[in-house]
Amino acid sequence: MARSLDGLVLAPVADQAPGQVGTGTRFTYHEEDGAIWAEYAGGDIVRGRLVGTREGDRLDFRYVQLGQDGTTSGGHCVSLVVELPDGRLRLEETWEWESRTGAGTSVVEQAGPPARDPDTGRTG
Repeated sequence: MARSLDGLVLAPVADQAPGQVGTGTRFTYHEEDGAIWAEYAGGDIVRGRLVGTREGDRLDFRYVQLGQDGTTSGGHCVSLVVELPDGRLRLEETWEWESRTGAGTSVVEQAGPPARDPDTGRTG
């Protein structure tokens, strides 16, 4: 299992459609005892939240967001946590709107280099 998402900031590697998550959006993840949650904002998103569970390297969560245009929307996402060769984490996501039509895939990656422990020099 890849390391914890707790405290990590992740960002999309590509823009989605207008009014959705894009490269200007930042997700701050939290994780505890199999539960995951995150806050996100940026780009076309004023504020978003997600909440769900983690089993191994699989995340299953619901999300809801407020767009710059004043609309709200929500959906369901299943993600696979992957550790990149440089030690950063990536989420490979399959999502579907529940409040409107649409579905797709996306990728978010840990922003910046992984944190290093000052005593051991290890990442994580």
